[in-house]
Amino acid sequence: MRNFDYHRPTDIAAAIEAARADGAEILAGGTTMVDLMKIGVWEPQALVDITSLSELEGYDVGSDRITFGALARMAEVGDDDALKTAAPVLTESLWKAASPQLRHAARLGGNILQQTRCPYFRDTAYAQCNKRNPGSGCAALDGGETNLHAILGGSDACVAMYPGDFAQALVAFDAEVTTKGPGGARTIPFADLHVLPGDTPHIETILNRGEIVTGITVPVTGALKASHYLKARDRESYAFASASAAVGLDMDGDTVRDARIAIGGVAAVPWRARAAEDSLKGGPLTEETAREAGRIAFADAVPLEGSEYKIKLGADVVAGALMTAHARATGGE
Repeated sequence: MRNFDYHRPTDIAAAIEAARADGAEILAGGTTMVDLMKIGVWEPQALVDITSLSELEGYDVGSDRITFGALARMAEVGDDDALKTAAPVLTESLWKAASPQLRHAARLGGNILQQTRCPYFRDTAYAQCNKRNPGSGCAALDGGETNLHAILGGSDACVAMYPGDFAQALVAFDAEVTTKGPGGARTIPFADLHVLPGDTPHIETILNRGEIVTGITVPVTGALKASHYLKARDRESYAFASASAAVGLDMDGDTVRDARIAIGGVAAVPWRARAAEDSLKGGPLTEETAREAGRIAFADAVPLEGSEYKIKLGADVVAGALMTAHARATGGE
């Protein structure tokens, strides 16, 4: 690990000023940053520790919207009883992520910006990584192991998978992210925050240098209360998703009034399956229609050798999550 400067500003303006400098990176929980610094993937010239900015802490479960400060801790939010009732998909996606120790350290703002777990990105012995070394190539596409890589949203330059859980719930339910930066404050639809790799996989979000995520807002909808996050993984705890689904249903009797579906563990960015949602609206939710929605969610998948299993697994996860959400929507759970 190389030497670096350390800043701990006490107000947002000072944090923005420090973070806009070349080579500076923002530090919150540090659960990703410190790991990547230890293995030499990131070598920032300065760290800007924002954990003293108390105005970015806390959260509120309102009747029309749920708001989170960027520094709210994953564990605190995931264990909130009011939130478990109002939006189970949010709490489930948090407590199914990482270990208890990491959840107590990690902050929501950092969680949504976490880096890929692609082994070729995280191992500097591989020179070919367009995300780490733009223009160097992609070791995964050049004969490497691809069972952990994206089958949706990848490109000829990168097939790294976005690893987060909470982000799938946010993209499914039209969340927004608030930020402050050198250009002032702005509100960004969460669906627009992350960008597909294309020819520039090293550019992962639309955030500008020095721009700091300050909060997250989720509008309350009928489908949010009858929601569920289902995660399939190699082991029961502390493992990233092989496939996951964040879903919600709003029912009018036996008819689906609104459906929300996002899928994780399979895509380059948080991925909303709108065609699958549309296939359910206006009709009944049955095991057959749930399975069809799962198939539709993966209709455009482009698997690599070793990742074909994600298509069937992912479709089954979507169907299973929908059946649980249906039980919640109709009083069966």
